[in-house]
Amino acid sequence: MPKQPAAYIQAEIYEDSVNLLGVARVKLPTINYPTVNISGTGMTGNLEVPLIGMVDNMTMEIDWLSHTGDAVRLASPEKHQLDIRVVEEYWDTDETDVGTWGNKYVVIARAKSYDPGSVAPMANADAKSEYVVYYFAGYRDGQQLFEVDKRHMKCVINGKDYMADVRKKLGK
Repeated sequence: MPKQPAAYIQAEIYEDSVNLLGVARVKLPTINYPTVNISGTGMTGNLEVPLIGMVDNMTMEIDWLSHTGDAVRLASPEKHQLDIRVVEEYWDTDETDVGTWGNKYVVIARAKSYDPGSVAPMANADAKSEYVVYYFAGYRDGQQLFEVDKRHMKCVINGKDYMADVRKKLGK
């Protein structure tokens, strides 16, 4: 692969694709597949099996530089759609040069907790928010990498919807 990721250059967070939010650091949700243990005759002990297309609860954290109006507004217990737009530098090993990708993460979430942080001289407030995530999608240069929509039974990874057969068999 001639293009190797190097580092994130810059990122911005938008609410509803239009409102630029304050300065923050984002810990994106983890896509974690629940598992079941199976055992029985013909097997040597237990076998842990991830369930196809099922995804555990997802959370996202935002560390705010200060408890600004944006941080407080997103602490409201209602739905928030956030776009995290990222410019990532890559190293082109064939051309011995650098370039950039445009990455975007779309999240639909509700506030789970809000911590206004600490107060100290010559320090930022280190405010934090945690969100329950219902929808999470990632894109690189406009191409979808993944999409998890817990409310609509979708788990798309690299173009394959692992829940399509389940929805079909349920008559959806």
